[in-house]
Amino acid sequence: MSKAKEATASTVVLNYLNVQNRPYSAQDITANLQREHAFGKTAVIKALEQLAEDGSIKEKLYGKQKVYFANQEQFSAVSEEQLKILDEKVIQLSQDLQKNQQACRDLDTDFRSLSSAMTTKEAESVAVDLKEECRILQERLDKIHESSSNITTVEKEEVYAHQKKYVMAWRKRKRMATDLIGAILEGYPKTKKQFFEEVGIETDEDHKVTVPDI
Repeated sequence: MSKAKEATASTVVLNYLNVQNRPYSAQDITANLQREHAFGKTAVIKALEQLAEDGSIKEKLYGKQKVYFANQEQFSAVSEEQLKILDEKVIQLSQDLQKNQQACRDLDTDFRSLSSAMTTKEAESVAVDLKEECRILQERLDKIHESSSNITTVEKEEVYAHQKKYVMAWRKRKRMATDLIGAILEGYPKTKKQFFEEVGIETDEDHKVTVPDI
């Protein structure tokens, strides 16, 4: 690395640590400066070691890792009163931040709701379609009411009674057939399927029907 580039790296690293005024590892500093300055880790480490050696920055060893931070002697001392004012300002700014974040979330919710809502033109078109659908259904309903073919309550009960009668007969005959087939199969030398094929028996299941509930 050229002397000019080394000097540039040292200047950039020193300025970064002074502005941020918090501890960083060499890896963190490299990653944070990579996009803007494209310094490699070797150049950053060399700059940090040189700055620490001449006292421009401070370094501390935590386990196997070194961290670097600005030399605090360059900053003027802060009184207790100033610290108190700064603390109050931090609290106020934190509260303002929370309010602004909530306001942003509310605006985002409103935006999403409005974006997904129909436009006035779309709503008018849907309303027209619904009115036409209601008109057609009303016409059909009126025709049903006017029709003389509507069955009475008595006729409906008779239909249900006939259905119950036939379903009970269906169940009874199916049970009788099942018992009879079972008795025959006890002495039949072949399988049940072969017996059905030879005799020509078709079951409800063959036609995909079931006995309805009553």
